[in-house]
Amino acid sequence: MSVQPDREISAQDLADRLESGEALNIVDVREPAEWEEGHIPGAKHIPLGQLPERFTELDPEREWFIVCRSGARSGLACELLSERGYHVVNMTGGLLAWDGKLV
Repeated sequence: MSVQPDREISAQDLADRLESGEALNIVDVREPAEWEEGHIPGAKHIPLGQLPERFTELDPEREWFIVCRSGARSGLACELLSERGYHVVNMTGGLLAWDGKLV
């Protein structure tokens, strides 16, 4: 049985929250080449394929916003993390829908 993420958030809502100065925990699960092309400032990079070994780098007491290119890989990452008791929010539409700042 698949586990749904705790919540979902649009790219615009996440960008608005960051622009307002809110400190958010963001994990980008894209591949290294995609990350290098641009990512959300302050995001942590853990490619989806490494997440099963690296999820312990994330504090399970915090809420994590998971992003990828289109929202599909982040959905899988949310499922994996939810199964392990993490509080996750999937950014729908991924960075294709992102209008905020990238570094």
